[in-house]
Amino acid sequence: MKTLLYTSALAFICMITEMLNLRKFILPVAIVGLCVVFGINFWEWGNAQSYYYNMVVTDDFSVAFSGLFLFLGILILLLSGNFYKNEESKLSDYLAITLFTIVGAIALVSFGNMAMFFLGIEVLSISLYVLAGSKKKELRSNEAGMKYFLMGSFASGILLFGIALIYGETGSFDLQQIAEFATNNQLSSLFYVGAGMILIAMLFKVSAAPFHFWAPDVYEGSPTLTTATMATLAKVAAFAAFYRLFSSSLVNAIPAFAWVLSGVAALTLTIGNFSALQQDSFKRMLAYSGISHAGYLLLGILSLYGKTDNAIFFYSVAYGISSMAAFAVAIVVAANAGSEKIEAFNGLGKRKPFLAAALTIAILSMAGIPPFAGFFGKYYIFSEAIRNGHLYITLFAVVASIVSVYYYFKVIIAMYTEESSEVVFSIKPAYTVVIGICIALTLALGLFPGILQLL
Repeated sequence: MKTLLYTSALAFICMITEMLNLRKFILPVAIVGLCVVFGINFWEWGNAQSYYYNMVVTDDFSVAFSGLFLFLGILILLLSGNFYKNEESKLSDYLAITLFTIVGAIALVSFGNMAMFFLGIEVLSISLYVLAGSKKKELRSNEAGMKYFLMGSFASGILLFGIALIYGETGSFDLQQIAEFATNNQLSSLFYVGAGMILIAMLFKVSAAPFHFWAPDVYEGSPTLTTATMATLAKVAAFAAFYRLFSSSLVNAIPAFAWVLSGVAALTLTIGNFSALQQDSFKRMLAYSGISHAGYLLLGILSLYGKTDNAIFFYSVAYGISSMAAFAVAIVVAANAGSEKIEAFNGLGKRKPFLAAALTIAILSMAGIPPFAGFFGKYYIFSEAIRNGHLYITLFAVVASIVSVYYYFKVIIAMYTEESSEVVFSIKPAYTVVIGICIALTLALGLFPGILQLL
């Protein structure tokens, strides 16, 4: 609860700082503030409590994921100063909206009531709509913002309708009361239709096929730092909320939709990986890669009867830090080479060995190659899926993971075997710090995966 309140207060402080014309202090205040909130967050570990009639719940699950969101938020803010250097007059707006994105993410793992769940998902989504279309003079950004807004609005409508049907069946928005009703009563079709509509909305939010069609265009058209926020913080928050909602109150609906989730996971893995093979844009390739990662995480949702929260959390951390490193390198390359194509990475191994090595480690981790964190992320997810009886879809996921190696290696080959241009590369200290932290954690978690067995 304190984490949610303090992060919200920090967002308001950023706006007030702008009003007082103290713009140069906004970024340091925001970063230091998030670091302080990150420390306060873990004081709540092991002390499960509920607030405001169970609207907000603090437990180990919410503390762990809130810590991850705050950490990713700190990395995003570290990159913001240089990324928005040409728009300093609007920096406070960007930072405040980014902080409200983190607030929405924290609410999505701390809800004990459907109303709070919907509030969290809307705070997160509306903030991202604004950030996606923030480059108002660029057609691609305008298109990304509009597409994301329209598709997100439809998904929110479906979600709200599903919540209303669940309320009509159970007479409550409270997750505990819904779970008790589902356990002690014969459920009608109203409950399953409501759960199905919520499932559809959540599949859209995590960009799972066939509800993925918005992701490549929105990821490519949005400013790269916003794309990094969507691909890491927003996606992980949506999956954490997905797990919390269905494991706590809608678990009875999972058997009815197990075949649907299996089919969606297979379709997501197929479309994500095979579409990524055909891309020549690095951002668009990462968009389809993110879709495929949604397929792997769906195995954790499919197996939630077996309590897969640890596996989902580890995978989220591994995916989040690897993706953040990849996007940070992409921002540097695009800023220096003036292109987001894969060919812009040609010869990067000779020009900037640090960047090339960091990107190599990041994408090998995303591909699930040992000894990096991504390997154990997939290992834990696959192990839980097999343990819960989903052998065939797991084997399919393993094959899909092998396919992903090909398009990841396209980038590595470009960096180390292609001829480089004469572009002189420069990298700001903040980017070096962010990339270094992410790569160090990717290596550390790959060598000592037991560190994150928390939940």
